[in-house]
Amino acid sequence: MRRKDLLDLQSLTADEIVYLLETAASFKEIVTRPVKKAPTLRGKSVATVFFEPSTRTRTSFEHAAKIMSADTYSLAAATSSATKGESLKDTMLTLDAMGIDVFVIRHSFSGAAALASKYVPNKSVINAGDGTHEHPTQGLLDLMTIREKKGQIEGLEVAIVGDIAHSRVARSNIWGLHTMGAKIRLVGPSTLMPADADRLPVKVYTDLTEGLRGADVVNVLRIQLERQDAAFFPSVREYAKLFGVSHDKLKHAASDVTVLHPGPMNRGVEISSALADDATISVINEQVTNGVAMRMAVLFWLMSATNTISGG
Repeated sequence: MRRKDLLDLQSLTADEIVYLLETAASFKEIVTRPVKKAPTLRGKSVATVFFEPSTRTRTSFEHAAKIMSADTYSLAAATSSATKGESLKDTMLTLDAMGIDVFVIRHSFSGAAALASKYVPNKSVINAGDGTHEHPTQGLLDLMTIREKKGQIEGLEVAIVGDIAHSRVARSNIWGLHTMGAKIRLVGPSTLMPADADRLPVKVYTDLTEGLRGADVVNVLRIQLERQDAAFFPSVREYAKLFGVSHDKLKHAASDVTVLHPGPMNRGVEISSALADDATISVINEQVTNGVAMRMAVLFWLMSATNTISGG
């Protein structure tokens, strides 16, 4: 069965994930060339349709598409007909009628990408983040970065630290890591744990020291300061003291621990500035580069006539 869309990592098979990891690894060479251009998707069109603000993800997708010679179009909700009350359905039908081949969608409502996919049954939709559901390409680029650094994913102890409850990045990481055989820990205040944590393939820690003990990889999530009014933790200072990841806190992790962060960072809150800038431990810049390569791989996969990976 051919995959039309990439809506989540929960439904992907290990074979599909490995294919995307290996394809992205081969595309990474193009990203690092002085002249970044390949004719792979010439004649194809990609539209980024973002109903939420984004810099990194939108730019990464557009850069990936342009490297592969696709035509790119960008629609931001603040300047679209959505501000006039146009529905998601009508937006998708209008863009579909223009002949767009792939839609990259970010929306504040969980399930919006899946809904959009139903409105364009003959075109591909990529979920660039929907509510608190998933952010599959972020999960894939994190897997790629971990695999590059560690040589494998299976058997690794991976701690995801921070605001798990509101994080679509955490969801995609959980499912991708689980499928690839890693052991997953969720670390943070109990108020920031998902309500269904007991049904996820994870162990939950509300003490940072215990959560980091022996961890091979630590993925630090952004504390969403815009949610602080809801009082999920007493104060930003208190959070930084108890759950902020720093060199000192990492003494409890594996000696060769690798630190990731999806960005944007709140320096001095969820991660210390010194740790964020420590290239011997932090792979944050590598994540950005791998993001372009992975999004190239996803675009290639969905638009390839041979998209028939086992289990797809």
